[in-house]
Amino acid sequence: MPPTTASRSHGEDGTASVELVAVIPFLLFAVVVVAQAALAGHALWSASVAARAGARAALVGGDAEVVARRALPAAMRPGATVEDAGVVSVRVRVPSLLGDLPPLRVGASSGLEPDGG
Repeated sequence: MPPTTASRSHGEDGTASVELVAVIPFLLFAVVVVAQAALAGHALWSASVAARAGARAALVGGDAEVVARRALPAAMRPGATVEDAGVVSVRVRVPSLLGDLPPLRVGASSGLEPDGG
């Protein structure tokens, strides 16, 4: 007599629960990695916007370092480095979700030339 469905699944009760419990740490790790990458992207974007703002200020005779620092989100201003040597460069620290990660900095540069018009 062929085995019935009930006899085939015998011994597999709860297998899906055990597999789910085994996979949860990997899913949480993936979520943390994606969130950390998003924070790094935001920091890079913010540095780019600040460098561009500083370059515009330098073009019209303003203080590029002050303008670039003000263009950064308040949480990124402490520890940010802004340099104006013909090209405005901004470097910021990437916020960390886990305190044990080594500090990571990202930066961007921007320079504008007068159009002569």
